[in-house]
Amino acid sequence: MRETNTVRPGEELDTERLSGFLASHLDISVDDIVVEQFPAGSSNLTYLVRVGVEEYVLRRPPLGNTVKTAHDMGREFNVLSKLSVVYASAPKPLVFCYDESVIGSEFYLMERRNGLIIRGSVPPAVAGGAIGHTDLETSQDFRTLVCKSFINNLADLHALDYKAAGLDDLGHPSGYPRRQVEGWTKRYFAAKTNEWPDLERAIGWLNENIPAESGAALVHNDYKFDNIMLDPADLTTITAVLDWEMVTIGDPLMDLGTTLGYWMSADAGEEMLNMPFNPRVLMENISRQELVEMYGRASGRDVSNILFYYVFGTFKIAAICQQIFARYVKGFTQDKRFAGFDKFVAALGRIARNAIRRKHDR
Repeated sequence: MRETNTVRPGEELDTERLSGFLASHLDISVDDIVVEQFPAGSSNLTYLVRVGVEEYVLRRPPLGNTVKTAHDMGREFNVLSKLSVVYASAPKPLVFCYDESVIGSEFYLMERRNGLIIRGSVPPAVAGGAIGHTDLETSQDFRTLVCKSFINNLADLHALDYKAAGLDDLGHPSGYPRRQVEGWTKRYFAAKTNEWPDLERAIGWLNENIPAESGAALVHNDYKFDNIMLDPADLTTITAVLDWEMVTIGDPLMDLGTTLGYWMSADAGEEMLNMPFNPRVLMENISRQELVEMYGRASGRDVSNILFYYVFGTFKIAAICQQIFARYVKGFTQDKRFAGFDKFVAALGRIARNAIRRKHDR
């Protein structure tokens, strides 16, 4: 399950004002409120709000946010309100607050989903023990099943009839790959703090090799194991997909590319394999190519030009890390996790460069 900690300094909520809002909008008695923080996220701030035996999740933008469209709480709330009806993995939102005087920004509350998140090696809840007749630690067949469920769930999202769900006004799929490449290029340079020649050469390659869109689908845009909750009794069952802040209508292969960008192989080095959100136990045993093949079978889409989408995903993740590192450098967050994110930017640039070189060396 996603662990909670005490709230980080500078990111506290006004519990008295929050209690008043909850009492008036959820029709509940708020005699005692406890607020803790989910520490793993690196963009929007996410809190556990406990009122008696009831638990809720609160989402708000990060401090020092300068790109409001990237942290639009109202948009995220509206999407989940419709999506949770047709996509079982999406948590149900409960109430939205436009009044920034309550906690200092807009926010919304949603139901709390429970489940296990695979990070690092084997989750403590299953380490050394069997799950049914298999073991995540030793069974390649079971690891394959877990990854297949993960990929099939992404393909299911891409197969949803977003128009029937009332989400057809969410984005503009025409020209989506170009807009994504050009948009993330601008975001990267706006947040730039260091010189990263490998990454910037990859940016140039991407801008010169933009393909036509391969189709239109609802895309999550940050689909990785750190945003997936699994049933502890059966890790092939997904209980929730989290962090919908970048969801839109676009090219599904761009979405897959981001997923692949998070998937490190041994040549990425120990630091990247040990990134805090990486499911190392799976990455060391299942290749990116296997994930691509799983997606191709599940979706029926042509995945032969996957290199472009993988390089894009790697660059996008580097740009996100750069934005987070810039917030830390400028003092908008004191979260010490972000002090070393410049190393991730450099490493991701090297990975993107090597992927392009391998193609041209063939």
